[in-house]
Order: sequence, then structure tokens, then C-alpha cells
Amino acid sequence: WHQKFPRPEKARREPARLNQPRRTLARKKKRSKRKESYAIYIYKVLKQVHPDTGISSKAMGIMNSFVNDVFERIATESSRLAHYNKKSTISSREIQTAIRLLLPGELAKHAVSEGTKAVTKYTSSK
Repeated sequence: WHQKFPRPEKARREPARLNQPRRTLARKKKRSKRKESYAIYIYKVLKQVHPDTGISSKAMGIMNSFVNDVFERIATESSRLAHYNKKSTISSREIQTAIRLLLPGELAKHAVSEGTKAVTKYTSSK
């Protein structure tokens, strides 16, 4: 079978140069992917509460995961509430109800009051 159909020799191809001289391709560095994080905001809050306290990168990673987790829970619960009430928009009302459902007692009260304060500040600045 191999005598009748000999294998064609593999053609040696030049690497694609994208219409550029070789030296410019070699010099280009791959830009690192931006990683979003709440680190700067967590740090600002830490300095407001405890100005003389620092935070390790491991602890910052844990705090960042915590914030992401809480935000995801609020978003999921808000989405569920909007769906139950046949609404296609998540408003501050859904967020507030989600917080009341997710957070225990006093923590929910403080979160709701801070949220209301933030929304009022935003609407008055517009």
C-alpha cells in the first residue's frame, strides 16, 4: 500500500510574521491580564476603622472572596425576587429585600440604612 501511495514530505513552513520584520515581533511583550479586585476599597475601609493596622495579601484574598460571595448572594436573591414578582428590572427595593433575607438582625438594619443613605446621596448629586 505504501509503495503505491508514498507519503508526501512535510513542507517546512516559515512562522507567520504578520507582515512585520522579525525584530519587532521578538520585542513585543505579552500584556498581563488585568485582575479585578476589591482590594483598594477593602484597604480604604480598613484604614477608616483601624488606621494603624495592616493586612497581609493572603487575608486580602480572603476578604476579596468574601465580598464577591456576598455580592453574588445579593444578586442571586434580588434576581429571584424580581422573577417572582414578574419584573425584568432589579431595583433598590429588590436589593433591600434580598439584604433583609440574607443578613441576620442588626446587620441587616445597618446594611439597609447605609444603602438608603448611599442611594439618597447619589440621587441628590444628579
